Amino acid sequence: MAQPPSANPPFTAALLAGGIAGTTVDLSLFPLDTLKTRLQSSAGFFPSGGFRGVYRGIGSAVVGSAPGAAFFFCTYEGVKDILSQARRRRDSVQGGSGGRRSAWASEALEHMAAASLGEVAACAVRVPTEVIKQRAQAGQHGGSSAGALRAILGQYSTVGISGVWRELYRGWGITVMREVPFTVIQFPLWEALKGWGRRRIQAQQPQVQVGAGSSSPVVVEVGAGESALYGSISGAIAAGLTTPLDVLKTRVMLSKERESVFTVLRTLYASQGVRPFFAGIGPRIMWISAGGAIFLGSYQWTVNTLQGNRKDS
Repeated sequence: MAQPPSANPPFTAALLAGGIAGTTVDLSLFPLDTLKTRLQSSAGFFPSGGFRGVYRGIGSAVVGSAPGAAFFFCTYEGVKDILSQARRRRDSVQGGSGGRRSAWASEALEHMAAASLGEVAACAVRVPTEVIKQRAQAGQHGGSSAGALRAILGQYSTVGISGVWRELYRGWGITVMREVPFTVIQFPLWEALKGWGRRRIQAQQPQVQVGAGSSSPVVVEVGAGESALYGSISGAIAAGLTTPLDVLKTRVMLSKERESVFTVLRTLYASQGVRPFFAGIGPRIMWISAGGAIFLGSYQWTVNTLQGNRKDS
């Protein structure tokens, strides 16, 4: 069966939906993110704050959530659309797509590429806000986002603008190394599950007349609840598999001195073995599973509302 048609959201819809989704998920699940950060901190869970002050650092999350998610989805949807159009043109020239399996593999690769570029774009906003947020969450600088930002900006007199810039983007490399594999797992899974949902909806609905004597399938899209379920499943799988990268990112961002990812990796493995690389895996899976539901459910709801998509009720 052919893939049912679905309209890729235009730039403005992706911008608005991404901003709303990012803000919604970060504010909803901030306490779980704080607990996960403290579990991964080299200072230990209770010295970093334990269960107290779980909303420390929320200011930076509020500032960075909407633009970060908007950057991601605008890039993701734009690249996905460009790649899918190129594939359709190529298939039309070659007289066919080469079968269902070939089309599925091509779509999965397109989603991987689009998600990877989307994450790189989002990290331009996400990394500085993560640095400030995690230092506040770990109890540094009085547990204040503003205090963490002032401490970084206060280094200007000794390290200059380039030093401040490097400090704000500390952990850029490991963040990209974590986020790209995560999205390469999550988004193709989410898109594949949505594709299955669209085929199920199309199989249950009649064809509608479009113009005199012609018919065409209704452009369908899954509803927000179904998208949330698929987002939760794909997010939980991706979260579990990328926990070691998340631990490394947290250690790099919280270290008092600048250290390379490989230095942190060697030190951590030599002193404590494999176990610390899975610190916080439970809260991370819970947080991202719930976050995937809220993030991709609210994104789908906003896109469907803006575009008036036919949805499964």
